[in-house]
Amino acid sequence: MSSSGAGRGGGGGRGGGGGKKESILELAKLVDQIVRVKCLGGRELRGALRGYDELVNLVLDDCEEFIRDPDDPERVTSETRKLGLVVIRGTQVSLVSPEEGTEEIANPFLGGDEEE
Repeated sequence: MSSSGAGRGGGGGRGGGGGKKESILELAKLVDQIVRVKCLGGRELRGALRGYDELVNLVLDDCEEFIRDPDDPERVTSETRKLGLVVIRGTQVSLVSPEEGTEEIANPFLGGDEEE
């Protein structure tokens, strides 16, 4: 009685929206710039962002990995290891930031002038 797909939203795919999903991150303005990527598990990478998709899969060129301190795995050293061209799965990405255009600020949560 019903034709295939009639009355079901007809958008196709999982959410039925049919339109292209917007990414949470605005990575378009970071393409061809040096970015720093922090991954789940603690790895930190730096490289030129060459491409990405809506799942935040990233392609980094001239990539290098920051080596962690063997005595304290939570601390990253300034020592690096060259990786070249890499693809990072979006499920592993926890942070993407531009290398240039950011500056370190003092921690506002550390007590400086505490009054009781």
